Amino acid sequence: MRRFRVACKTAGAYCGAMTQMIHQPDDSGTAYHYGVIARAIALIDGAAEPLSLEALAAKMGMSAAHFQRVFSAWVGVSPKRYQQYLTLGHAKTLLREQFTTLEAAHSTGLSGTGRLHDLFVRWEAMSPGEFATGGAGLQIFWGWFESTFGPVVVMATEKGICGLSLAAEMGEEAAMADLLARWPAATFTEDPVRLRPWVLAAFGIESGLDRAPLYLIGAPFQIKVWEALLHLPEGQVTTYGAIAQAIGNPKAVRAVGTAVGRNPIGYLIPCHRVLRKSGGLGGYHWGLPVKRAMLGYEAARREGARDAAYSPQSGI
Repeated sequence: MRRFRVACKTAGAYCGAMTQMIHQPDDSGTAYHYGVIARAIALIDGAAEPLSLEALAAKMGMSAAHFQRVFSAWVGVSPKRYQQYLTLGHAKTLLREQFTTLEAAHSTGLSGTGRLHDLFVRWEAMSPGEFATGGAGLQIFWGWFESTFGPVVVMATEKGICGLSLAAEMGEEAAMADLLARWPAATFTEDPVRLRPWVLAAFGIESGLDRAPLYLIGAPFQIKVWEALLHLPEGQVTTYGAIAQAIGNPKAVRAVGTAVGRNPIGYLIPCHRVLRKSGGLGGYHWGLPVKRAMLGYEAARREGARDAAYSPQSGI
């Protein structure tokens, strides 16, 4: 089974090339980076007070210098700066400072420091009749890749990526079974090489394609919710209620939550950017530690891009 690694380095800049995965992790591998972040989250949650860089590194059995290097390679900022994004209260701060309506996200995302996912992807949806067949007649290709947030299995039809399941918390067997169960009547073929250019493009990496195609397979209401999510820029968040309002059904908050939870294309359809009105994280199909890592990662990248834009070298 062949695997590839995709590693986005900095917001709005070049992203590292996809390479064949190294099975023994080292401090350059994205799976290793996510493992460090997941352990850090658990330690931060269990600490009675904020941990210093040295204390956090020591608890993880790492030197402060090595810990610093891992963080800088993964997200581009120091662990001291990143730690604030991993706290349980960070979601409330995001909701207060980076909340957006879907309308505002669409109108400002192209010019802001956060990117819109539709810069990198285009999408079309399966017809309701086709969806009702459970994938009968569909040929779905799949492959494993290493991402910024650990191993992912990606699936696609000839029309585009239809599934991306994150395995860091739920495990590879469960991640694979999750997608297979969504289209039980389809035919599945392993072919990561075929998928590679689409995965590269979807993560904003040079692949010779302008955009990666997404193929949304779901019920009509689900697809409406997922299309709304595609307009949420990196570094901003919204609520289930705001999505319900945006799709013209303000009373359907619970149904929106269900549709968000059934999103089959993790990260690329950014359901991790949806929070409860109270500032709570809500749920996340692939594990709350992954959601927290994603939100922290994107907030740090947004801040890093803003700092770079106003640095003396930028001339601003």
